[in-house]
Amino acid sequence: MTTIPSRLSQISRVSGSPSVARQRVLQLYRNWYRSAPEIVAAFGLNVHPNAIRRAVREEIERNRYVSDPKVIDVLLLKGQQSYQEVMNSWAQEPHILGLLLAPKGRPQRTFMQKFLEGRDEDQVLPAATGVAVKDTAF
Repeated sequence: MTTIPSRLSQISRVSGSPSVARQRVLQLYRNWYRSAPEIVAAFGLNVHPNAIRRAVREEIERNRYVSDPKVIDVLLLKGQQSYQEVMNSWAQEPHILGLLLAPKGRPQRTFMQKFLEGRDEDQVLPAATGVAVKDTAF
C-alpha cells in the first residue's frame, strides 16, 4: 500500500454543539469499524476483525460520559490521528496491538504491592494538623 500523507487528513474542527460532536464521534467509530478487516489484512494480525471492532467500541464507551466539548474535540482529534496513522501504515504491529488490544484497566494490587508503593488506599488516615487542641471543658 502506498503511503499518501494527506489521504485521511482532516482539518482540526471545533464542535459547535453536542449534536455535532456526537455526529463526529459516530463518523470516527464507523471509520474504525469499517476498516477493521483492512487493518487485519494489511498488518497480518493474528486476530479477528471483531476483536478490533470490540476494542474500538470499548474505547468509545469508556469516554461516553465526557460532556466537556473541548475534551470531546481533543479525544476526536487523537482518535482521528490514530486512525490516520494506522491506515497509512505509519504504525507497526506492536503499536496496533498495544493501541487496540492491550487491557486498559489497572490490575488489582495486593496488599504487599500497595505496601511497597508506600500507600494503602484502603486504610487512609487523616493527616495530622500540627495544631494542639486544648481540652476546654465547662
